[in-house]
Amino acid sequence: MDKDKFSAVWVSHSSISDWLACPRAYYLKNVYKDPKTGRKTTLINPAMALGQAVHEVVEGLSVLSVERRFSQSLLEKLEVVWKKISGKRGGFLNEKIEGEYKQRGREMLKRVETNPGVLKNLAVKIKMELPYYWLSEKDNIILCGKIDWLEYLKETDSVHIIDFKTGKDNEKADSLQLPIYYLLATNTQKRPVTKMSYWYIDRENEPVERKLPDIDKAREKILKIAKEMKLARQLNRFKCPTNGCRECKPMEAIINGEGEFVGKDEIGRSVYILTKCENQIGKSEIL
Repeated sequence: MDKDKFSAVWVSHSSISDWLACPRAYYLKNVYKDPKTGRKTTLINPAMALGQAVHEVVEGLSVLSVERRFSQSLLEKLEVVWKKISGKRGGFLNEKIEGEYKQRGREMLKRVETNPGVLKNLAVKIKMELPYYWLSEKDNIILCGKIDWLEYLKETDSVHIIDFKTGKDNEKADSLQLPIYYLLATNTQKRPVTKMSYWYIDRENEPVERKLPDIDKAREKILKIAKEMKLARQLNRFKCPTNGCRECKPMEAIINGEGEFVGKDEIGRSVYILTKCENQIGKSEIL
């Protein structure tokens, strides 16, 4: 099959996670388009907004020289970034809730400023707006995703993958996130990956290292899931295993007209909030 990235099925850690949690949720978040606008739809809630803001501040340091990274207070940078998500645009239904989440963000960034560690070292930037590679040319499947941070390890001329976590829960041991980033980093830049870590910046002063995966087994496992996703798209078969779970219910509520439109995100999706507490659920704390 000739390579055509426009006809290929693109998969990422986010879409694979959606698929594994609930095929219906995957469809509503990654395939469905509002017939009135032709745009995809997404949900925002306070925890997601907090994660977006903190990530933007911290990840933005990688484009600066080591000497300039902490020349400006991260709390000042947060004030600028927060304007994008303030109020309903971030799913905040009142000032009290917003204030509590913003304070959490401040505390995380104070921790980073006090314990910059690896962020004071050289970083590698992948020269692609959205890093991707052909997971399988034969199956016309592309794996894509943005890696939070790649620390350059001078002694071995290699890289250290770091993923920042702002949620309250630790990533599960069987998570595919770091294996996916391992494949991406291996196939989109020239240096080998010799270290991988999560940094739970709400409670840890430094990254927590994880074992490197077997690259062949990781690719085999991810490709198997990606093929299932491709087949579901071909058959247009996306069924919730419980006929309505915590992952797909919030999105169902939005397409049923229960959400409030609050704007568009950076990739053009229509962003909604749900004002009913029972609908503000899902993987909101896993960022």
